[in-house]
Amino acid sequence: MNYKIVTMALVLSSILFACGSGSDDNSSNENTAVNSKVNREFSSSFESVDDFSNFYITPQAHLNTSFHEQSDAVVYSGNYSHKAWIQGANSPSSLSVNNNHRGYPTVQLYKTEKGSFESPLTISLWVWLDINLQANASDEESDWFSFATFTDDESDSWNRTILVNLSHDGFVHLQHTSGQGENDIIFQTTTLLFPQQEWVELTIYLDLNTDGYAKVWQNGLLVSHANIDNFKNKLAQAHFGMYSPPQLTSGVVYNDDLHIEMVNGE
Repeated sequence: MNYKIVTMALVLSSILFACGSGSDDNSSNENTAVNSKVNREFSSSFESVDDFSNFYITPQAHLNTSFHEQSDAVVYSGNYSHKAWIQGANSPSSLSVNNNHRGYPTVQLYKTEKGSFESPLTISLWVWLDINLQANASDEESDWFSFATFTDDESDSWNRTILVNLSHDGFVHLQHTSGQGENDIIFQTTTLLFPQQEWVELTIYLDLNTDGYAKVWQNGLLVSHANIDNFKNKLAQAHFGMYSPPQLTSGVVYNDDLHIEMVNGE
Protein backbone atom coordinates (compact mmCIF):
# COMPACT_ATOMS: atom_id res chain seq x y z
CA MET A 1 0.00 0.00 0.00
CA ASN A 2 1.43 3.38 -1.03
CA TYR A 3 0.46 6.52 0.87
CA LYS A 4 -0.14 9.17 -1.76
CA ILE A 5 1.76 12.35 -1.42
CA VAL A 6 2.06 16.63 -3.01
CA THR A 7 4.29 17.02 -5.87
CA MET A 8 6.87 19.76 -5.73
CA ALA A 9 8.33 18.61 -9.06
CA LEU A 10 10.09 20.93 -11.48
CA VAL A 11 9.83 20.08 -15.17
CA LEU A 12 13.18 20.65 -16.85
CA SER A 13 13.59 17.80 -19.32
CA SER A 14 12.34 15.21 -16.87
CA ILE A 15 10.22 15.24 -13.74
CA LEU A 16 12.35 16.53 -10.88
CA PHE A 17 11.91 15.86 -7.22
CA ALA A 18 11.85 19.57 -6.35
CA CYS A 19 11.26 19.45 -4.58
CA GLY A 20 32.26 2.81 16.56
CA SER A 21 33.81 -0.30 17.11
CA GLY A 22 33.09 -3.94 17.89
CA SER A 23 34.24 -7.45 17.23
CA ASP A 24 34.20 -8.18 13.50
CA ASP A 25 32.48 -11.53 13.98
CA ASN A 26 30.49 -12.53 10.92
CA SER A 27 28.88 -15.31 12.92
CA SER A 28 26.14 -12.69 13.42
CA ASN A 29 25.33 -12.92 9.71
CA GLU A 30 22.76 -15.65 10.11
CA ASN A 31 20.36 -12.83 11.00
CA THR A 32 20.00 -11.84 7.36
CA ALA A 33 16.25 -12.07 6.98
CA VAL A 34 13.15 -11.04 8.86
CA ASN A 35 10.07 -13.17 8.32
CA SER A 36 7.28 -11.62 10.33
CA LYS A 37 3.70 -10.57 9.90
CA VAL A 38 3.38 -7.17 8.23
CA ASN A 39 1.12 -4.67 10.02
CA ARG A 40 1.57 -1.46 8.01
CA GLU A 41 3.90 -0.52 5.19
CA PHE A 42 5.11 2.25 2.91
CA SER A 43 6.73 1.48 -0.44
CA SER A 44 8.06 3.45 -3.39
CA SER A 45 10.08 2.44 -6.43
CA PHE A 46 10.24 6.16 -7.38
CA GLU A 47 8.11 5.58 -10.46
CA SER A 48 5.89 8.54 -9.52
CA VAL A 49 6.48 11.73 -7.55
CA ASP A 50 2.93 11.24 -6.28
CA ASP A 51 4.32 8.63 -3.88
CA PHE A 52 5.59 11.59 -1.86
CA SER A 53 2.65 13.96 -2.13
CA ASN A 54 1.86 15.83 1.11
CA PHE A 55 5.38 15.08 2.40
CA TYR A 56 8.17 17.66 2.54
CA ILE A 57 10.62 17.56 -0.39
CA THR A 58 13.87 19.52 -0.20
CA PRO A 59 13.96 22.44 -2.65
CA GLN A 60 15.69 21.97 -5.97
CA ALA A 61 19.21 23.49 -5.95
CA HIS A 62 19.37 23.57 -2.14
CA LEU A 63 22.02 26.21 -1.28
CA ASN A 64 22.75 26.17 -5.04
CA THR A 65 24.79 22.97 -4.65
CA SER A 66 22.38 20.03 -4.09
CA PHE A 67 20.03 18.69 -6.76
CA HIS A 68 17.68 15.73 -7.15
CA GLU A 69 15.30 14.31 -9.70
CA GLN A 70 13.42 11.29 -10.96
CA SER A 71 15.92 9.60 -13.28
CA ASP A 72 16.15 6.78 -15.83
CA ALA A 73 19.98 6.92 -15.97
CA VAL A 74 20.74 4.23 -13.35
CA VAL A 75 17.77 2.05 -12.37
CA TYR A 76 17.45 -1.08 -10.26
CA SER A 77 13.84 -1.91 -11.17
CA GLY A 78 11.05 -0.30 -13.18
CA ASN A 79 11.68 2.80 -15.31
CA TYR A 80 12.95 5.31 -12.76
CA SER A 81 15.02 5.75 -9.63
CA HIS A 82 15.67 8.76 -7.41
CA LYS A 83 18.92 10.57 -8.28
CA ALA A 84 20.62 13.18 -6.08
CA TRP A 85 23.94 14.91 -6.65
CA ILE A 86 26.31 17.64 -5.46
CA GLN A 87 27.89 20.46 -7.46
CA GLY A 88 30.17 22.52 -5.24
CA ALA A 89 30.79 22.99 -1.52
CA ASN A 90 28.66 24.89 0.98
CA SER A 91 29.85 27.28 3.66
CA PRO A 92 30.93 25.39 6.80
CA SER A 93 28.24 24.45 9.28
CA SER A 94 28.13 26.14 12.67
CA LEU A 95 26.27 25.71 15.94
CA SER A 96 23.46 27.89 14.55
CA VAL A 97 23.48 26.95 10.84
CA ASN A 98 23.43 23.46 9.31
CA ASN A 99 24.79 23.72 5.77
CA ASN A 100 24.85 20.01 4.96
CA HIS A 101 24.02 18.97 1.40
CA ARG A 102 20.38 17.88 1.13
CA GLY A 103 18.50 16.37 -1.81
CA TYR A 104 15.60 14.05 -0.99
CA PRO A 105 11.88 13.57 -0.48
CA THR A 106 10.98 12.84 3.14
CA VAL A 107 8.66 10.06 4.24
CA GLN A 108 6.45 11.73 6.86
CA LEU A 109 4.59 8.77 8.28
CA TYR A 110 2.97 10.88 11.00
CA LYS A 111 0.99 12.64 8.24
CA THR A 112 -0.57 9.40 6.99
CA GLU A 113 -4.07 8.31 7.99
CA LYS A 114 -2.95 6.14 10.92
CA GLY A 115 0.02 8.26 11.94
CA SER A 116 3.56 7.26 12.87
CA PHE A 117 4.67 3.63 12.58
CA GLU A 118 5.32 1.69 15.78
CA SER A 119 8.41 -0.47 16.08
CA PRO A 120 9.80 -2.98 15.46
CA LEU A 121 10.29 -2.10 11.81
CA THR A 122 12.31 -3.22 8.83
CA ILE A 123 13.49 -0.87 6.10
CA SER A 124 15.00 -2.01 2.82
CA LEU A 125 16.53 0.18 0.12
CA TRP A 126 18.67 -0.32 -2.97
CA VAL A 127 21.50 2.22 -3.28
CA TRP A 128 23.99 3.11 -6.05
CA LEU A 129 26.65 5.51 -4.81
CA ASP A 130 29.63 7.32 -6.34
CA ILE A 131 31.29 9.66 -3.85
CA ASN A 132 34.85 10.30 -2.66
CA LEU A 133 35.17 10.52 1.13
CA GLN A 134 38.40 11.70 2.76
CA ALA A 135 39.86 11.53 6.25
CA ASN A 136 40.65 14.85 7.94
CA ALA A 137 42.53 15.91 11.05
CA SER A 138 40.02 14.23 13.35
CA ASP A 139 37.20 11.73 12.87
CA GLU A 140 34.72 14.47 13.74
CA GLU A 141 35.94 16.51 10.74
CA SER A 142 36.30 13.61 8.28
CA ASP A 143 33.93 13.16 5.36
CA TRP A 144 30.83 10.99 5.65
CA PHE A 145 27.71 10.14 3.69
CA SER A 146 24.28 9.32 5.13
CA PHE A 147 22.09 6.69 3.49
CA ALA A 148 19.15 7.06 5.89
CA THR A 149 17.89 9.28 8.72
CA PHE A 150 15.10 8.26 11.11
CA THR A 151 13.31 10.33 13.75
CA ASP A 152 10.53 9.96 16.31
CA ASP A 153 9.96 13.74 16.18
CA GLU A 154 6.68 14.79 14.52
CA SER A 155 7.83 18.42 14.13
CA ASP A 156 10.15 20.09 11.61
CA SER A 157 12.99 20.02 14.17
CA TRP A 158 14.01 16.34 13.87
CA ASN A 159 15.51 16.70 17.37
CA ARG A 160 16.28 13.00 17.93
CA THR A 161 17.61 11.01 14.99
CA ILE A 162 19.24 7.69 14.17
CA LEU A 163 21.39 7.53 11.03
CA VAL A 164 22.86 4.87 8.78
CA ASN A 165 26.11 6.37 7.48
CA LEU A 166 29.14 5.56 5.37
CA SER A 167 32.43 6.53 7.02
CA HIS A 168 35.45 7.96 5.22
CA ASP A 169 37.13 4.54 5.51
CA GLY A 170 34.30 2.84 3.61
CA PHE A 171 32.21 1.08 6.27
CA VAL A 172 28.44 1.35 6.79
CA HIS A 173 27.63 2.09 10.42
CA LEU A 174 24.86 3.26 12.74
CA GLN A 175 25.10 6.78 14.19
CA HIS A 176 23.39 8.53 17.16
CA THR A 177 22.22 5.21 18.59
CA SER A 178 22.01 5.77 22.36
CA GLY A 179 21.51 9.53 22.00
CA GLN A 180 22.43 12.44 19.74
CA GLY A 181 26.20 12.24 19.32
CA GLU A 182 26.34 9.03 21.38
CA ASN A 183 26.83 5.45 20.21
CA ASP A 184 26.49 2.14 22.04
CA ILE A 185 27.95 -0.28 19.50
CA ILE A 186 27.53 -4.06 19.86
CA PHE A 187 29.07 -5.07 16.52
CA GLN A 188 30.72 -3.10 13.71
CA THR A 189 32.37 -4.58 10.63
CA THR A 190 35.95 -3.55 9.96
CA THR A 191 36.39 -5.76 6.89
CA LEU A 192 33.27 -5.54 4.70
CA LEU A 193 33.68 -2.38 2.62
CA PHE A 194 30.71 -0.74 0.90
CA PRO A 195 31.06 -1.23 -2.87
CA GLN A 196 30.52 1.90 -4.95
CA GLN A 197 29.18 2.29 -8.50
CA GLU A 198 26.95 -0.77 -8.20
CA TRP A 199 23.56 -1.55 -6.71
CA VAL A 200 23.70 -2.54 -3.02
CA GLU A 201 20.80 -3.59 -0.82
CA LEU A 202 20.67 -2.10 2.68
CA THR A 203 18.31 -3.73 5.18
CA ILE A 204 17.70 -2.05 8.53
CA TYR A 205 15.93 -3.41 11.60
CA LEU A 206 14.76 -0.93 14.25
CA ASP A 207 13.52 -1.95 17.69
CA LEU A 208 12.76 1.43 19.26
CA ASN A 209 11.38 0.19 22.58
CA THR A 210 13.17 0.86 25.87
CA ASP A 211 16.45 -1.09 25.71
CA GLY A 212 15.92 -1.48 21.97
CA TYR A 213 18.50 -1.99 19.25
CA ALA A 214 19.17 -1.53 15.55
CA LYS A 215 20.90 -3.70 12.94
CA VAL A 216 22.07 -3.00 9.38
CA TRP A 217 22.78 -5.61 6.70
CA GLN A 218 24.66 -4.93 3.46
CA ASN A 219 23.66 -7.37 0.73
CA GLY A 220 22.47 -9.76 3.44
CA LEU A 221 25.57 -9.52 5.67
CA LEU A 222 25.45 -7.86 9.08
CA VAL A 223 27.65 -4.74 9.17
CA SER A 224 26.45 -2.78 12.22
CA HIS A 225 24.51 -3.53 15.43
CA ALA A 226 23.91 -1.04 18.25
CA ASN A 227 21.75 -0.46 21.29
CA ILE A 228 19.06 2.25 20.98
CA ASP A 229 18.03 4.56 23.81
CA ASN A 230 16.24 7.88 24.31
CA PHE A 231 13.93 7.22 21.37
CA LYS A 232 10.14 6.97 21.48
CA ASN A 233 8.71 3.67 20.24
CA LYS A 234 7.73 5.05 16.85
CA LEU A 235 9.06 6.14 13.48
CA ALA A 236 7.57 9.51 12.60
CA GLN A 237 9.73 10.55 9.64
CA ALA A 238 12.62 9.35 7.49
CA HIS A 239 14.69 10.50 4.56
CA PHE A 240 17.17 8.83 2.22
CA GLY A 241 18.75 10.33 -0.95
CA MET A 242 21.58 12.88 -0.53
CA TYR A 243 22.66 13.98 2.94
CA SER A 244 26.35 14.80 3.41
CA PRO A 245 28.66 17.40 4.97
CA PRO A 246 29.14 20.86 3.42
CA GLN A 247 32.80 20.44 2.44
CA LEU A 248 32.06 17.81 -0.22
CA THR A 249 32.12 19.21 -3.76
CA SER A 250 30.81 16.30 -5.83
CA GLY A 251 29.02 12.97 -5.58
CA VAL A 252 25.92 11.19 -6.83
CA VAL A 253 23.53 8.67 -5.29
CA TYR A 254 20.60 6.73 -6.72
CA ASN A 255 17.85 5.13 -4.59
CA ASP A 256 15.36 2.50 -5.70
CA ASP A 257 12.80 0.08 -4.24
CA LEU A 258 12.31 1.66 -0.81
CA HIS A 259 10.18 -0.36 1.61
CA ILE A 260 9.27 0.41 5.25
CA GLU A 261 7.14 -2.01 7.26
CA MET A 262 5.97 -2.70 10.78
CA VAL A 263 6.74 -6.28 11.87
CA ASN A 264 6.35 -8.49 14.92
CA GLY A 265 10.08 -8.92 15.47
CA GLU A 266 13.16 -10.65 14.12
